Amino acid sequence: MKGEVFLQMRGIKKSFGDQVVLRGVDLVVKRGEILVLLGGSGGGKTVLMKHIMGLLQPDGGTVTLEGRVISDLSERELSWVRKKISMMFQSGALFDSMTVAENVAFPLQEAGVKDPDELARRVSEALKIVRLEGQENKMPADLSGGMRKRVALARAVVGEPCCVLYDEPHAGLDPVTGDSIDHLIKDLAHDHGITNVVITHEIRSALRIADRLVFMKDGLNYWEGTPDELKASKDPVLVNFVAGHSEDSDL
Repeated sequence: MKGEVFLQMRGIKKSFGDQVVLRGVDLVVKRGEILVLLGGSGGGKTVLMKHIMGLLQPDGGTVTLEGRVISDLSERELSWVRKKISMMFQSGALFDSMTVAENVAFPLQEAGVKDPDELARRVSEALKIVRLEGQENKMPADLSGGMRKRVALARAVVGEPCCVLYDEPHAGLDPVTGDSIDHLIKDLAHDHGITNVVITHEIRSALRIADRLVFMKDGLNYWEGTPDELKASKDPVLVNFVAGHSEDSDL
């Protein structure tokens, strides 16, 4: 049901050698919401997101998905998680030697779907969601940057996940194309009931699409609230981030 807890993280800690990245993060993701993770580079956002999918296991703390602890599962046991949560990578990560349809169908084939008619149907449905109907036979090299991102998003949703994670979905896109990605994210939430967790540095986009925002700083959750609460905040760290100013800026 929309609004109930979908995923919960408690006290997540992660280090790589001497580098401490996460220092005890608590995070709740609610079903059907668009949650945006903000913060400067190196704040731990991408590392935290990888824990959501089970790509990393925490040094301390727990990740619970739909009431089940997943932070200590084996790779085989994590297949349950990967059916519920998919990820759209920053680069899109398309296979250049495959057509659009083959790229979108890839996760289905990896999951064991072999029937050609079912593959074609589900690929077509996914491309319709991202407004790329009829583009099945094109190669990635023939697509614009925005179209490549939409193919990557179609691949992320073709398995009918409960949740999609995005790592900088606007990277390399002009503002108009970035706006189209925002509309698709909102459509997934509002029309398809999909939970969305978005890492972005595009503050205008974040304020436009988010139901809730979490600002990370130094490996911890520094602030959490709504877009209106962020715009109204007088906290100098948040004010400077929203304005795009460094802390020592005189502008």
